[in-house]
Amino acid sequence: MPLTKFSDLDFDQIKVQIKNYLRSNSNFTDFDFEGSNFSVLIDTLAYNTYISSYNANMVANEVFIDSATLRENVVSLARNIGYLPSSKKASKATVSFFVDTSTLTTNPTTMTLRAGLVAVSDSFGGSNFTFCIPESITVPVNEDLAFFNEIEIFEGTFISKEYTVDDSNIDQKFVIPNSNADTSTLTVQVNESSVDLAAVASLFSVDLATVTTLKISQGELSTRRRLENDAS
Repeated sequence: MPLTKFSDLDFDQIKVQIKNYLRSNSNFTDFDFEGSNFSVLIDTLAYNTYISSYNANMVANEVFIDSATLRENVVSLARNIGYLPSSKKASKATVSFFVDTSTLTTNPTTMTLRAGLVAVSDSFGGSNFTFCIPESITVPVNEDLAFFNEIEIFEGTFISKEYTVDDSNIDQKFVIPNSNADTSTLTVQVNESSVDLAAVASLFSVDLATVTTLKISQGELSTRRRLENDAS
């Protein structure tokens, strides 16, 4: 049976190639490939070959960044050349306002705008938009006025998620349950434990292949533990 160009494969062409191969065999010289039950077997062989060829072609395409179509494959290939795709970005605005404390029963010396929700927009297109700040802001109160100047607020909801580290898993990853998370505003905090992990909080990587995944640097963690064990 002559070889067929891989890029030219289709179902009907594969059937023709199979029939030509069978006709060239002396055992099938007088067979009617169009009207006999042989036609069903040929259709089955052609279908199986077509699916296998299609899958092989798709796998070959996903190996190269120019032809890959699945996001996780594009991200993986881009990582090999040192590129990390960015996540979705929250809309930002810069606002300034002041708070009059003269009506309060006590005279505070400072005023704090706590992290989280700080503003809600008017209805726009039938929707209201919420704006948050990731960290609390404290300003002094002068002459019963507290001025918050040029505060950067982010559209969306400020959320937090806690995870428990599994010491037995050296390749543990933590999935952020929000595909719309803006990783540029991501912060990591490590709670108190038997090991001082304060420095590890700044050592993490973000994977955006399918879902936003956070990975803490386990190498740094292991090194700190080993040093502590040696010291003791």
